[in-house]
This record gives sequence, structure tokens and C-alpha cells, in this order.
Amino acid sequence: MSLGRLELRRFRRHRMTRAALVVLTLVPLLYGALYLWAFWDPYGNMHRIPVALVLQDREARDPDGAAVHAGRDLAEELERRQVFGWHRVDAAAAEAGLRDGTYQLALRIPADFSAALVTGPDPAADARAGQLTVVSDDAVNYISGMLARSAFTEIRAAAAESAAGRYFDGMLIGFTDLKSALGEAADGADALADGAGQARNGAGALADGAGDAAAGAGTLADGLAQAESGSRTLAAGLATLEAGSAQLADGAARAAAGGQRLASTVDRAADRVEPVLREHAGTVERGATAVADAAQALAEHLDLLPGLAEQAVRRTGEVVTSLDALAAAHPELRDDPAFTAARRAAQAAADTARDLDRRLDEAGLPEVRAKLLAVAATARAVAQAAPHLADDVAAARRSVDELAAGLAELSTGADRLHGGIATASTGAKSLHGGLYRLSTGARQLDGGLTALSGGAGKLAAGLAKLDDGARELASGLSDGAAEVPGYDADSRAERAGVLAAPVTLDRDVRHAAAAYGTGFAPYFLALALWVGAMLTFMLLRPITRRHQMTGAPAWRVALAGWRPAVAVGVAQATALYAVLRLALGLEPVHPWGMYLYLLATVLAFTAVLQLLGAALGASGRVAALILLMLQLTGSGGTYPVATSPAFFQAIHPYLPMTYVVDGLRHLILGGSADTVLTGVLVLLAVTALALTLTTLTAARTRRLTPDKLHPALPI
Repeated sequence: MSLGRLELRRFRRHRMTRAALVVLTLVPLLYGALYLWAFWDPYGNMHRIPVALVLQDREARDPDGAAVHAGRDLAEELERRQVFGWHRVDAAAAEAGLRDGTYQLALRIPADFSAALVTGPDPAADARAGQLTVVSDDAVNYISGMLARSAFTEIRAAAAESAAGRYFDGMLIGFTDLKSALGEAADGADALADGAGQARNGAGALADGAGDAAAGAGTLADGLAQAESGSRTLAAGLATLEAGSAQLADGAARAAAGGQRLASTVDRAADRVEPVLREHAGTVERGATAVADAAQALAEHLDLLPGLAEQAVRRTGEVVTSLDALAAAHPELRDDPAFTAARRAAQAAADTARDLDRRLDEAGLPEVRAKLLAVAATARAVAQAAPHLADDVAAARRSVDELAAGLAELSTGADRLHGGIATASTGAKSLHGGLYRLSTGARQLDGGLTALSGGAGKLAAGLAKLDDGARELASGLSDGAAEVPGYDADSRAERAGVLAAPVTLDRDVRHAAAAYGTGFAPYFLALALWVGAMLTFMLLRPITRRHQMTGAPAWRVALAGWRPAVAVGVAQATALYAVLRLALGLEPVHPWGMYLYLLATVLAFTAVLQLLGAALGASGRVAALILLMLQLTGSGGTYPVATSPAFFQAIHPYLPMTYVVDGLRHLILGGSADTVLTGVLVLLAVTALALTLTTLTAARTRRLTPDKLHPALPI
């Protein structure tokens, strides 16, 4: 223990030794922490890997006419998921980016991607999935291709979640539903055909019934027309009857009034006459009998009056004539007053006789005789009635009273009759109007039923055609349902599998590495050459002190210290190349180019390590070790540097191993020569810069100091 403490105490004597002890303590930490920091979560930082997304898909139309843009949906889904750092570029930009390393991968969505997804599921053809193409280049980064393969599941999942999966699913389900619907339609068509047949029979019966109804409606229309005519006549008659009944009522009223007045008059007359007649019935009888006898006698002797009148005319004329003859014979008599008076009396008698004869001729003695006979008969009747004439007057009085009462009742009945007739007339008019409308409706019904009969006949004919068509439809649907492709359980499961993964991913690897070692060979070759250079300068001195002391130019001193290391490095590179080619079977695309590139690497690495050793002395080895760790983590030899933290991405372009790895990848696997040329130029520039700085260091360190003679930390 005490010896161990003494050894550690030795490092406490000088600042450099104490720093060396600290660095020695921290080296494992730096190595482990730095390495783990660089590759802590590369899969979680895949979204930093630049990937070209080439969207060439064109919009398509599904069977329903809806727009389908599955490519756009997929691109949006991928960008949402951030599996990689997507950059939407065209095909030319993607190709150029792949060549110069701008993009680690390229995903191409072809122009027919949506069209493939909306293609109908023809059972005769295989289901066609959407084809995606991912392009990687192992010459750019071998791990990128491996990451692309690991992201394959993620991309497919994104595609399945995009509209493409739903389109295929909907199409297949709709297709299956179509078959089921066709079967149901066929069943429905059968039912329709049966119903159409029944409807046809019913339509025939309807046509027959409509014909009978039309005939009945015609008869009804005729009868109603006659009834309408009769009702019109009835209404007119009732109108006339109403007028007559009005007159009758008016007459009855007047008759009732007259009867009442007659009854009053008769009653008053009867009150006076009846007692008189009852008292003087015998006198009346006798007088009437006398009148009858006288009238009878006059009638019987009336015929004698004309002869008597003529006889009187003749005799009076003869008297006048006799007097005139007497006067003529005795003119003296003319002056005799007696004679004159006699003559005038005779003349007056003659005139009276002639007037009587004339009046008898004008009187119409036959008629007078008949009247006298009638008077005689009447008088005899009065004589016969005289004994009971008072009773007749009383009876007449009662009759007149009854007549007055009857006329009053007649007037009341006439009024009621008039009212009833008026009501009947109004009802007759209403009946006529109703019968007119009914007749009109009956005619319309007749016409409608006639049309219905015709329509029913056409309906029956149409239903017969419908029946035939429905049967043809049922037959056609059955045939169609049979022709529509269906899927059994196995076929459905097979196609469901296709639909579950409607998108396939075609991986196109350019400059593919044949093996894992081929892919990582550039990285380990660079590491090996750097380690070889480190070990070389552990044995060789970067700058030989003797050469410095000779006074030779500094550049010759620098070259003198560099050339042995280069010789050893060339030997190391040659041996390494030979083992890789002959033992491991590495087949680089450009073998000589690879070998020369290894030599250029040897030049650069040995120059850098010489510079570190010349400038820092023993500490330069520690710096070389740290630089090695930085290059291993920041050169992008394993995972793409984009997946590393920003610090490593920042130092990536300034590390020589970056260009060694990139150049060797293209020389081993193939690819753009620009990267190789760039790498060569960078390595040569690094070599020249390192040698220049070494020369300056050699010039600056020509002076010999105690620390150089006795270094505090010999390694």
C-alpha cells in the first residue's frame, strides 16, 4: 500500500502530471459518456434524417364518383407521424439529393397510387395494392437503409390508416352488400311478380266491376234525369198550386168572413122571419095557393088574349069606322060634342086595342105563360112549404151557422194548405236542385266510371305487362346475383388480408452492401488507420531531436519525422487491404481507388497525429485519443449524424474521418465520384495543413528547454 501511495504521490510533483492523472481518470468517462451521448436514441431521432418525399400521385375517382387522393393523404399522414424528416421534392431533386447525400432516403408515391386503390375488386383479377417505392443508398449510409427497413412497418401502418384502407374496405363491403342486395332484389322481384299477377287479376275484376258500375251509372243518370225533369214539373206544379192555394186561402178567408156575415144576417133575419112565418104559415099557404091558382088560370087563359086583342082591334076599328061613316052620313054629328066624344073614345079604344095587341106580340106570351106556370108551381111549393117554412128557416139558420163555421175551418185549412204547399214547393225546388246536381254527378260518375272501366282495362293490360316484366326482372336479378362474384370464407379471408395491407413498399437499395461488414467497413477502416497511426507515433518520435539540432530547415525536420510514420501507415493499410480482400472477401467496386484512398488517409492521419505529438508532446497522445472518440461519434460512420445531438452534427464537417468514411463507402459500394474527389481534396488539405503546422512547431521548438530535456510526464 505504501509503495502504491508513493507511485501516486509522484504525479503530485508537477502540474502536468496532476492534469495527466485527472485526464486518466476522466478518459473512460469521456469515452463512455461521449459514445452513449452520440448514440443515445438514434431511433428516436429518425425524424432528423432527411428523406425526400416524391408525391406523383394523381387524384382518382372511386366507383361512386368521389374524389380519391390517397397519395396526398398518405403524405400528410407520414408528415404528421414524423417518422423521418420529410422533404417534399420532385423526382429530379430527390435523385440529385440521393447522389450528393442531401437525402438519406427517398420515398416515391407513384402516379397511379390512388387509381390502384379505387380499382374494383374483380374476382377474376388479383387484388392490386398501392405500390410505394423507397430508395436508399448504402454508399451514403448503411445504417440508413437498415433504418428504412425498420420504418417499413411504420410506413405501412400510416398507409393503412390513410384513406386507402378505407377505400378498399368500403369497396369490398359494398361489393358484398351488392350481392346480398341483388339477392334480396331478386326475392323482391319474385314477390313483385306474384303481386303483379294478383294485381292483374284484381285489375280484370276491377275492369268488369267498373264496366257494370258504368252501366249502372248510365241507368242511374237516365233515371235521375227523368227524376230531375219530374221534380222540375213537380216544382212548377207546386208553385202553381201554391199560387192557387194562396188564392184559395184568400177566397176561403173571404168566404169565411162572408159566411160569418151571412150567418149574422141570417140569424137576424131568422129572428124576425121565423116567428112571423111560424105565426102566418096558414096565410102564406093560402095566399100561395091563390097565387098559384091565379097564375095557373092566367097561364091557361093567356092564349086567349091575342084573339081577344085582335077582336078588340077589329071591333074598335069597326066602331071608329062606323062613327066615321055616321059622321059622313050625318055631318051635323061632327059638331055634336057627344058624337065627338064618342068618336074620340072609340078612337082611343081602337088605339088601346092596337097597343094591347102590339104589347101582347112583344111580350112573348109563351114565355109569360111558362113563367106563370113556374110561378104557379112555386106558389104551390110555397103553399106546401108554408106549414113548415119556419122550421126550414130555423134549419136554414143552423145550416148557415154550420156553413159559417165550416168556412172558418176551411179558411184555416186553406191557410195550412197554403203553408204546406209553400213548404212543399220549396222542398220541391230543393229536390229539383238536388236531383239536378245528382243527375249531373251521375252523368259525371257515368263518364268517370266509363273512363275507369277503360283505365281498368288498360291497367289490367299494363299489369299483365308488369307481371311479365317483373318475372323477367326476377329472372334477370337471379341471373345477375348468380353472376355477381361472391366470396367464400377462405377467399374473403385472403382478400381481407390484401385489404388489411393495401399498400406495399418496394425497397430499392442502390449500391447495396453485400454484408453487414461491407456496410461498416469504411467506418472500421478509418478507425483502424487512426489507431495504427496513434500506435505508430507511440513508437516513433514526431520530430527527431537530432534532426532539429542539425540546423536543417524546419520543413525537412517535419518531413523527416513524418515519412517513417507514412511508411508504417502504408504498410498497415496494405496489410489491412490485403486481409480484407483475400481473407474476408471484400469486393470493392473500385479496388485500386479504395487502396489509394487508404493511402491518402494514412497521409492525413499520420500528419495530424504527428502535429499533435509535435505540438503537445506526450499530451498529444491523449488529444489523439479524444479526437478519435470525437471522430467515432461525429463522423457518421454508424448511425446517420442527423440522429445525433446537435454538437456532433456541428463538428461533423470538420473531422477528417468524416471524409474517410464517405469516400471509402463510395469506393467500396459505388456511387458518386464527387464525394471521393471531395474526400481526397480534404485529406490532402488536412495533410498539407498538418505538415505546415508541424513545420511551424518544429521551428518554434528548436530551442531546448529543461522541460524538453526532462519531461514531467514521459509516456
